[in-house]
Amino acid sequence: MTAKPQTRIFSHGYDPQRSEGAAVPPVFRTSTFIFKTAAEGKRAFEIAYGLDCAKAGESPALIYTRVNNPNSEILEDKVVVWDGAEAAALFSSGMGAISSTCLAFLKPGDTLLFSDPVYGGTEFFFRRVLPQFNIRTIPFPAGTPREELERMVKNDPTVKVIYIESPANPTMMLSDIRGAAEIAGRYSREDHRILTVVDNTFMGPIFSKPLALGADVILYSATKFLGGHSDLVAGVAMGSAALVGQIKVMRTILGSNSDPDTAWLIQRSLGTLQLRMEQQQASARRIVDFLLTHPKVQSVAYPGSPAMGEAQTALWRDQCTGTGSLIAFCVKGGEAEAFRVLDAVEHMKLAVSLGGIESLIEHPSSMTHSDMTPAEKAQAGITDNMIRMSVGLEDPQDLIADLAQALGA
Repeated sequence: MTAKPQTRIFSHGYDPQRSEGAAVPPVFRTSTFIFKTAAEGKRAFEIAYGLDCAKAGESPALIYTRVNNPNSEILEDKVVVWDGAEAAALFSSGMGAISSTCLAFLKPGDTLLFSDPVYGGTEFFFRRVLPQFNIRTIPFPAGTPREELERMVKNDPTVKVIYIESPANPTMMLSDIRGAAEIAGRYSREDHRILTVVDNTFMGPIFSKPLALGADVILYSATKFLGGHSDLVAGVAMGSAALVGQIKVMRTILGSNSDPDTAWLIQRSLGTLQLRMEQQQASARRIVDFLLTHPKVQSVAYPGSPAMGEAQTALWRDQCTGTGSLIAFCVKGGEAEAFRVLDAVEHMKLAVSLGGIESLIEHPSSMTHSDMTPAEKAQAGITDNMIRMSVGLEDPQDLIADLAQALGA
């Protein structure tokens, strides 16, 4: 009998008998590991440096915590249960996962297409860093119809990666993951496979499963819901064993692996991931209902809401099983009015990040996406009166009362 992920997460990927019977994994705080034989060491390095692929069922020896560590491997084995991935790779940050994944598959002369907007750090990496290595990066608006995206791919044989962040940060616009994956497959060649890479941080593995929609690689800022307590920074990449193997080689060389303590903390949090996300979603829906009727709120962006338009709600029905706990709303006015709201909240914390047990609220235009030019912000739909909120585990009625008094300011 196959158990559900919420049950499997407590036993999958960890054998207590390999750790003196410890009910939960101990922390393996060591930099290096001892080989049993020279041949074992040779084989471990062949796999770590991508000189050969691990065979089915082969578990390469531990080498060095920059390469692998029992805590990171336990987490990597566990975290795949919701997404149904073959393998996962842990990183020291979400940006570590994003940059290492892109550099594993892109070379000079290749083109990356990316949904716009994306997280500010991702946007900076795409627009300002990759072009320095002769890698072209071209944005397309989040929610772009399938036909338009296909024209971009069809007319450019250098496209190597279609990168999607869905929902988009901070506008909450969904992009067509299934369509992008189908297009990537249609225009791939034997010597040039086009990959679909999806940042699934906002919806998380509970409410969206990009691999089931055809995506090749899923990325997470594990700082957010996977960690869930605003006490760590990490990232995760998931996909087939072959693709994740290539990503791990790049991780080894760039030194972007995480540490054993962080891996242990994330593993500790996985047992409550589904419970936290479901409760946060329930609270977010109540807050959205309040915001939609408030006279000082100009608009509300929230996945699945009819206010997003029919095309977006159709995408949501096809791709998501929930609405999540991230909300973007625009107050009537501009930056000054938005700042008054942000300065007046009491229960919500004025801080960037999201997905923690506490509610966070921020101003994307001047904070997370401040490096974008005015023209880029306008193109992406990021306005001075926009506020982004991550709903935590406080009593939802208290959060609504807090927003009511802040909007009154």
